[in-house]
Amino acid sequence: MAATVLIAGPTASGKSGLALALAARLGGRVINADSMQIYARLHILTARPDAAAEARVPHRLYGVIDPAEACSAARWAELARAEVRAAHAAGAVAVVVGGTGLYFHALTEGLADVPAIDPAVRVGLSRRLAVEGAPALHADLGRLDPALAARLKPGDSQRILRGLEVALGTGRPLSAFQAAGGAAPDLGTVERVVVAPPREALLARIRRRLEAMAAEGAIEEARAFAALGLDPALPAAKAIGLRPFAAHAAGEMSLPAALEKAEIETRQYAKRQMTWARGRMADWRWVASAQETERIINDIERKLRPEGLTTQS
Repeated sequence: MAATVLIAGPTASGKSGLALALAARLGGRVINADSMQIYARLHILTARPDAAAEARVPHRLYGVIDPAEACSAARWAELARAEVRAAHAAGAVAVVVGGTGLYFHALTEGLADVPAIDPAVRVGLSRRLAVEGAPALHADLGRLDPALAARLKPGDSQRILRGLEVALGTGRPLSAFQAAGGAAPDLGTVERVVVAPPREALLARIRRRLEAMAAEGAIEEARAFAALGLDPALPAAKAIGLRPFAAHAAGEMSLPAALEKAEIETRQYAKRQMTWARGRMADWRWVASAQETERIINDIERKLRPEGLTTQS
């Protein structure tokens, strides 16, 4: 029988390690559910699995989108559903792992079926954003889609743009599409896990990982990415740590200052991820230590092995 394991959690929590170990044990495929790891040219800065991990088990949806494009949750969900189906067809467990809560929501509950919109609408809105700023567009959204605007902060430029794009491009508020919902795919037998180490342990992991990134090429990667000259409003251009490391590469910031700035960004991001998880994933199984992780792997293996799953990948 088909089976899917969903593994969420904040950045630097160790969820990728759990996904790798579980996929290796069960003969599974790891499918990315991180909104930054899906972009190319950001291997180190987004802490994508390394070559050894990718050689150990198949990894899917890592670095598959050009950073000049914006990958929506709907687009990711479509790609992820195809990878889950492919894993199940091969008799493999689909191990979906990442820190983007909206991606998991899109995969498990479906998204609103919004019609295709003329790209020129978003281009015009992006130009307005650059000139007028997000708060001005948020005010417009308040008139066109007050329900959505009430849920968004005035500085949440990407979601404000999406709301305006849908309202202007379809004549219908995005909140109306969202209320209608969308069909969730069949994931087979599902196990849900949140990896959430204690706060102090997580903060220490964040610092160590940033230092390792800097030593392993993050600065050079940030320099090369900055040289692309992409629109700073694009999602990939907002990768955590990208700007401070690029500033250091350009001689505008010392390495200690860049690390401190990147650490602050990462901590803030982890806090937002935990807020989402507590609010939307409270009924998932929560893991806080390496010992628990091993028990989780053993427990999931016992549950899924009787389903007749193979070790094919």
